[in-house]
Amino acid sequence: MSDVRVTIQRDSEREERVVTTGTTAAALFEGERSVVAARVGGELKDLTHPLAEGDEVEPVEITSDDGLNILRHSTAHVMAQAVQELFPEAKLGIGPPIKDGFYYDFDVAEPFTPDDLKRIEKKMQQIQKQGQRFARRVTTDEAAREELADEPYKLELIGLKGNAADAAEGASAEVGTGELTIYDNVDAKSGELCWKDLCRGPHLPSTRLIPAFKLMRSAAAYWRGSERNPQLQRIYGTAWPTKDELKQYLEFLAEAEKRDHRRLGTELDLFSFPEEIGPGLAVFHPKGGVVRRVMEDYSRRRHEDAGYEFVNTPHISKEKLFETSGHLPSYGENMFPPLEFDEQNYRLKAMNCPMHNLVFKARGRSYRELPLRLFEFGTVYRYEKSGVVHGLTRSRGFTQDDSHIYCTKEQMAGELDNLLTFVLDLLRDYGLSEFELELSTRDPESDKFIGTDEVWEEATDALRQAAEKQGLPLVPDPGGAAFYGPKISVQAKDAIGRSWQMSTIQVDFNQPARFGLEYTAADGSRQQPVMLHRALFGSIERFFAVLLEHYAGAFPAWLAPVQAIGIPIGDDHVPYLTEFAAAAKAKGLRMEVDSSSDRMQKKIRNAQKAKTPFMIIAGDEDIANGAVSFRYRDGSQKNGIPKDEAISEILDAVERRIQV
Repeated sequence: MSDVRVTIQRDSEREERVVTTGTTAAALFEGERSVVAARVGGELKDLTHPLAEGDEVEPVEITSDDGLNILRHSTAHVMAQAVQELFPEAKLGIGPPIKDGFYYDFDVAEPFTPDDLKRIEKKMQQIQKQGQRFARRVTTDEAAREELADEPYKLELIGLKGNAADAAEGASAEVGTGELTIYDNVDAKSGELCWKDLCRGPHLPSTRLIPAFKLMRSAAAYWRGSERNPQLQRIYGTAWPTKDELKQYLEFLAEAEKRDHRRLGTELDLFSFPEEIGPGLAVFHPKGGVVRRVMEDYSRRRHEDAGYEFVNTPHISKEKLFETSGHLPSYGENMFPPLEFDEQNYRLKAMNCPMHNLVFKARGRSYRELPLRLFEFGTVYRYEKSGVVHGLTRSRGFTQDDSHIYCTKEQMAGELDNLLTFVLDLLRDYGLSEFELELSTRDPESDKFIGTDEVWEEATDALRQAAEKQGLPLVPDPGGAAFYGPKISVQAKDAIGRSWQMSTIQVDFNQPARFGLEYTAADGSRQQPVMLHRALFGSIERFFAVLLEHYAGAFPAWLAPVQAIGIPIGDDHVPYLTEFAAAAKAKGLRMEVDSSSDRMQKKIRNAQKAKTPFMIIAGDEDIANGAVSFRYRDGSQKNGIPKDEAISEILDAVERRIQV
């Protein structure tokens, strides 16, 4: 046997080591229990991978992003094995890792029930305890087809090998683009084959290294994400490096469930999705309408102060407009089908920018008018597949707080700097405070992007410089740009640590050229403006949902639909509180009086359920002293406050936009 030299890379440290031929990555990291795989020459490999001369080897720990994916992918295989042992007729789809978990798709006669999931989870625990080995072997297309002859979906995936881009929804995790491999689950004691699956891996060395998992739910899912394909049953699960981390995650999910905007929207009577209207189309009730109006009014004032000019555009347009903008050929599948009348095709508006271009083009423009900042609360309509529609966060009709800034190239850097500062300051005003920025750039190998390399490079560099000035984390997003230009996305964390994409800012040299937009420069020449796209909230509906979940329905006083509610101790005290409420309303406050026949304690419980910031209580002693008593949302109380002081306290909380 001969020796080979390998290099171990740990963060910034490098260590050269001489090992014998055939030494595996497992032997290299023997005793390091947290290492579950290795990155060899930049590629993820099983620990059973034999090392060769000159290999650079990096340990992959179970707590790393790669390690978690491997853990969850391995757990998905254990789940699939358990399903086929309990339901032998089940046919296998795909089973990739996803954020915080995994899923696997199955073709079965009947949907899985909650009791089925309990049985599957129990069987998984048995497999985990057996310590079955994940054993990789290379095979040929022909041999794989023979082995998996009873698995029609796997046979289809074999046909996609080398073209994994066509294998939607994680199918590339099964076949990859290189050699075809099957993973055997082998009994550690007897060496007997227990189960096998088409997969490119890598996997954990053993099922014993799956420390903590839980099955979450089942749902219907189309094969490879296409409605034209058969509908399968998908089981979702989660897996973590420790039982404590699993427990923390389940507690997080329970808290997220309490904050679900769809649930809170019903409980607080804010909005609904009537079946008669259709999926993804919300109606806002009076209380939700108040919150929405306050959000919009504050945004309008801030935009006016920042030099924006308001426009309004129609909800429908001739189809030709979206051909000119480039949206129809590049974004057509997300637009509703055409409406034909007057011997022409019309489209529901899916974006506002083409119409804003026509506002710019409506008359001659001078450099003295630039930058021209156009702003609109513009309602748009997009065809989202029914499977991805999700309350207000993914809907088919929504209102964008859309802005398009037309400026010179010399003004572009300053405008981008001002834009990002404006966006972040306004988001902070609504109570969000933790941000990171994402820079989405073009994939040079893709043909979906329009425009020259030089234009893209200039636009991307301008965005990068503006982002870096903010001093926030900047995350790259290769290939995530819009078809017409790069973009910066503001990612905001909510009260329980979830990240939401908020504002987007895009640099566009292409649409001004497609629309022939020009302005007269100082030297009399005709020049093309730079166009900056900016949606601050993304959409009013989605931002409403984010704030609703961020505050768990307990909006700060300035946003609350009812800022204060009068609770009389007895019926005789209603007129006094009605007079107090009138004085509060005269100051611009939103106050009601509960004059129902409920007992006082029931009225307090109702106000707490409605998450009203201030409860104003009055009885004989309060009336005698010209005062009221405060009961706050957290249950604390303050008595005997003079009426004027009480109104001033509420006003102060509203004006300072603080939580009470």
